[in-house]
Amino acid sequence: MSTVLDTGALLALERNERAMWTRLKGALLDQEPPKTHAGVVAQAWRGGARQARLATALTSIEIHPIDETTGRIIGQLLGAANLSDVIDAAVALLAHDGDDIITSDHDDLERLCNALGRHVELIHP
Repeated sequence: MSTVLDTGALLALERNERAMWTRLKGALLDQEPPKTHAGVVAQAWRGGARQARLATALTSIEIHPIDETTGRIIGQLLGAANLSDVIDAAVALLAHDGDDIITSDHDDLERLCNALGRHVELIHP
């Protein structure tokens, strides 16, 4: 089982929310680093010293790129789910059956995962 992080999870790490740091440490202890993609990082990252906690957390997170092939798959998924958020669709693509997705956007992620036929646990950061 893997943990997939949406933007809300990264923002919770930045805000130093204990529950999110506990989840991150738990995943690392299980030798399953959480994963996300570069678009999620872009949504959360603004730079500067105020994001030192987030910068530290990112060193422990597996960050996937979004290339042309992935972009086409994302577009098809958005069409199938009748949604438009590229970032959420890319998060859903990272998840597999049995994975946890930590997100503040349960409704859209549920629709996207259903369109993929994937059974995941949606967890609030």
